[in-house]
Amino acid sequence: MIRDFDVIVAGVGGMGSAAAYHLAFRGLRVLALEQHDLGHGFGSSHGLTRIIRLAYFEDPSYVPLLRRAFTLWRELERGLDEPLLHVTGGLDVGYAGSQVFEGSLRSCREHALPHEVLDASALASRFPGWQPAANAMAVYQPDAGFLTPERCIQAYVDRARSLGADVRARERVRDYTASGGTVRVRTDRGEYEAAQLVLTAGPWMPELAPALRSLLVPERQVLGWFDIADRARFAPSAFPVFVLEADEGIYYGFPEYGVPGFKIGRYHHLHERVHPDTVDRVCHARDETALRDAVSRYFPAANGAMRSSAVCLFTNTPDEHFIIDRAPDAPEVLLVSPCSGHGFKFCSVIGEICADLVQHGTTSHDIALIGLGRFAVP
Repeated sequence: MIRDFDVIVAGVGGMGSAAAYHLAFRGLRVLALEQHDLGHGFGSSHGLTRIIRLAYFEDPSYVPLLRRAFTLWRELERGLDEPLLHVTGGLDVGYAGSQVFEGSLRSCREHALPHEVLDASALASRFPGWQPAANAMAVYQPDAGFLTPERCIQAYVDRARSLGADVRARERVRDYTASGGTVRVRTDRGEYEAAQLVLTAGPWMPELAPALRSLLVPERQVLGWFDIADRARFAPSAFPVFVLEADEGIYYGFPEYGVPGFKIGRYHHLHERVHPDTVDRVCHARDETALRDAVSRYFPAANGAMRSSAVCLFTNTPDEHFIIDRAPDAPEVLLVSPCSGHGFKFCSVIGEICADLVQHGTTSHDIALIGLGRFAVP
């Protein structure tokens, strides 16, 4: 039994790596445990690029958190050989009355974000990679872009270790017990004790957090990279990141970066509830079809062969907002980040929130929307 830690972090993906850094930065003795290799591709924190955007159609109350997230990402990338955050601008495309278009516009107006409203003709003229539907309406917000998730995780791990955090890979948390201000964590290698435990285990949260088992749904997602006929149209300087609400579903996509091809995904893909240890990680014809339905119609200049694909996981809550709160049966345990597929952009600020809650029991950030109390939890 090792007892010389103030806090243990279980799961070192996007959220866990950021939490480990922020906790170590404040002088706490941190043990961070990851069951796979660091930067692995089995959870929710991989895929080469992840969108970050200020015009948040999901709820305007996320915007202040995003402003802080942008600042913290810029702080993290200082001194690195290339940026972690690439600004391309962002498009939220739908139609009058749609969730994506109206929600994005509401966030821009409530928070005085610079933005433009484009109709279908203006969208296609300005960004020729697009062939939008005739009734399409778009919000363009210039501050959006993408993060490089694997590099973000590595940067946070490196910073955390430089501050004395003990970050261990290939060590799986089996279970824990908590009482009287102490948490005992059992792994496949040993046992550890600390004053607090931060659970940032993504799709493995239902196994480790009994209070969340009835709430969380891990879901299979597939991303595809498609051959481009005119690559200049899909360069980061010419093609903003986007969210598109269309007849075929809600899609999200990126300019070409890092590997050849136009990258696109569909929210809730084929609605497959899965377990993270047994999920099918092969891209099948039905997966490609679900993506190509949108590529062929709205991005015909990128409707080439699928060059590559990746499977990742959403961990969905009933209302698709986050959860950050104390476990109701164990106040020593902080439950963090079942993020319903839109969380990576927030990792930097959620790491700061974790450090606040561990160190002080409260945070100056407004997290009222993402408390566990909004659900009936036994």
